[in-house]
Amino acid sequence: MKSLLTFPKGGTHPPEFKTQTEKCAIEVMDVPDELELILGQHIGAPCTPIVSRRTEVNEGDMVAEVTKGLGVPLHTPVAGKVKALATSGHPIRVTAPSITITVDHDAEPRKYEKQDWQGLEVSELLARVHNAGIVGIGGAGFPTHVKLSPPPDSPVDTLLLNGAECEPYITSDHRQMLEHSTEVIEGAKIILKILGITECHIGIENNKADAITAMSQAAAQSSAADCNFTVQTLQVKYPQGSEKQLIQAITGRKVPAMALPSSVGVVVHNVSTAKAIYDAVVYNKPLYEKVVTIAGKGINRPANLLVKVGTKIGDIVDFLGGTKPDLSKIIMGGPMMGFAVSSLDIPITKTTSAILFLAESEVDSNPHSQCIRCGWCIDACPMGLEPKEIGIYVEANLAEETEPFGVFDCFECGSCAYVCPAKRPLVQFIRLAKMKARRPQ
Repeated sequence: MKSLLTFPKGGTHPPEFKTQTEKCAIEVMDVPDELELILGQHIGAPCTPIVSRRTEVNEGDMVAEVTKGLGVPLHTPVAGKVKALATSGHPIRVTAPSITITVDHDAEPRKYEKQDWQGLEVSELLARVHNAGIVGIGGAGFPTHVKLSPPPDSPVDTLLLNGAECEPYITSDHRQMLEHSTEVIEGAKIILKILGITECHIGIENNKADAITAMSQAAAQSSAADCNFTVQTLQVKYPQGSEKQLIQAITGRKVPAMALPSSVGVVVHNVSTAKAIYDAVVYNKPLYEKVVTIAGKGINRPANLLVKVGTKIGDIVDFLGGTKPDLSKIIMGGPMMGFAVSSLDIPITKTTSAILFLAESEVDSNPHSQCIRCGWCIDACPMGLEPKEIGIYVEANLAEETEPFGVFDCFECGSCAYVCPAKRPLVQFIRLAKMKARRPQ
């Protein structure tokens, strides 16, 4: 039997909790009465509105753009009228500038016609990806058209599609691979043409046997002389879906510290991003809706929902029948890398993969204690860092001195905090250290 691929250093095995939603087919959520579109939904410069109060908009219209710096445009998911240019709740920044749109429920949904993309030039394909406002759906929201334009001094020979989905609870990518495998592969073919390469590996964890089968069948049907697809089965281990760990597991190449995957000839895209690229190029459809996993014992009905970007958590709760009395914590994202929120008025963005409603039985609320220097966090860190030292320095008000411990190589996977027997908030310490180390002295 072929051994399962994985990265060599660190990692952990949190309970999966995927049975709540892995069999839940993608369900289209009813459109609420209002949407709040946050202007900064990607890494780089936030969008600038090109609409004003009372402007009437149609589904798919551009409502904000980036004129300078790194970024992508923003589109309205619905027809309606601009109610306000104000601020909305944000899981990280507390509040963020936004556009509020009142929905016209009587408007006809926009129809998108399929087009042949094979004859298009690379510049036109890139333009469609950019104009559709596509960002990395499975990560931090890096603009996709930039990722598809690696620097000339870093020639790329391999595309990796990330279908690992290693975080507990989340199954949105799993459902995309099951229900839209052909579109995901077609999106990968578009990426291969843009990059001018032929090799694509699709990494999927071994706990998604049905997705492995579906993607293998779609890959076999699409493989040709100009596009070779291989599904790689990965060991179930967190954080298997991290970019650098995935590259090392599948190709054996190690991305240097502070370097990009293109430095070792690889480009990585999430499977749902590939589906969005397919929609953008084949249908000219902007990215304005998102498959989001809603899970946890604190919600009445777990689901995988196709949700309009800008939908507030409260509207999702109402659609799924409310929350349960023992609800303890709401997290946007997964339990390892997500952010706890205290309000239902926060809207989802292009990068929202899940909203978890965790009951008291799913949350450890015990206070943390002092570091006991057991070294478990060092063993668990996939980047080979020393999280315990960073935490100790932060508590000693020496956060600015943590750079020698590799604080900027940390991608905040949370493995260290998960294994810590003292329950120390190591990821929060690291985030604070990064902020203070970047701050001008």
